[in-house]
Amino acid sequence: MKEAMFYEKTENKNVKCKLCNHFCVIKPSHTGLCNVRKNIDGTLHSLIYNKIVAKNIDPVEKKPLYHFLPGSYTYSISTVGCNFKCLNCQNHEISQRAEIIGYNMTSANMINEVFDNHLPSISYTYTEPTVYYETAKDLGILALEKGIKNIFVSNGFMSKELISDLKNWLHAINVDLKSFNNDFYKKICKASLKPVIDNIAALKESGIWVEITTLIIPGLNDTEQELRNIAKFIKNVDPSIPWHVSAFYPTYLLTQPPATPPDTVKNARLIGLSEGLKYVYTGNIRDNTGGNTYCHNCGALLIERKGYYVEIIGLSDGKCKNCNKRLEGIFH
Repeated sequence: MKEAMFYEKTENKNVKCKLCNHFCVIKPSHTGLCNVRKNIDGTLHSLIYNKIVAKNIDPVEKKPLYHFLPGSYTYSISTVGCNFKCLNCQNHEISQRAEIIGYNMTSANMINEVFDNHLPSISYTYTEPTVYYETAKDLGILALEKGIKNIFVSNGFMSKELISDLKNWLHAINVDLKSFNNDFYKKICKASLKPVIDNIAALKESGIWVEITTLIIPGLNDTEQELRNIAKFIKNVDPSIPWHVSAFYPTYLLTQPPATPPDTVKNARLIGLSEGLKYVYTGNIRDNTGGNTYCHNCGALLIERKGYYVEIIGLSDGKCKNCNKRLEGIFH
């Protein structure tokens, strides 16, 4: 347990958490919506500091990040807890768990495992890393000092204050833009849309490398107009932001919509490209070309992907071998 960051004390020993856009006001002996930050006698504490519940070595493409150290592997960790209540959460066993579980690992323990496995990055993932920010930041600062890069996989609901701190040590983030409809966020996630779209722009402005993922769910966020609206929004922020469109499969509490037809995902990619995005990728379906990276200038194949097998073909030092145009991203 550790005293939390980003909160203020209010009257009657209440506290206001300022970690994310819920801005929970928490009474003594209570936790916030995330279930992992508790008011103990007027002081907010993280109950999950260095309590690691999941730890793996993953392809960075699994995050998904396609323009950040492509073909590399990343040390992935998480704790329990989340500030969303998504009905279709794939990791609900840990994100929505009421009890505090996990095994204690110090930042030094974890960084040693990173070096033992010769990994270039650490990913804070599986559950929402905003809610275990104290753990992530302590490890992230140590990683930064050791030349290791840091990655968030996030719902993008953090506070502006947190982004101001995050930009000092984070290198890349994949943000789930779950819909472009606030009703979807309210019903499916128990959250709201505007902070997410505001934060995507703020994260990009901060200099952090940003990629975006949208899980397409039949009947909920799969209309052509909504997909075009998402693509237009991304283009307005920066047309070089990679957009990952992926297929939904029934899970957790959202079992009624059928799995997303592959053609819907492929069509979403075409919509994104037609709206002026440079890089749109398909996920969770069989698609021979939808995962490849092509030069936006000359069309040459730069990176070929078959599942998580990655072959860098036409890229050298971040530039297209054919036309010498630099590919947007971070490659070393």
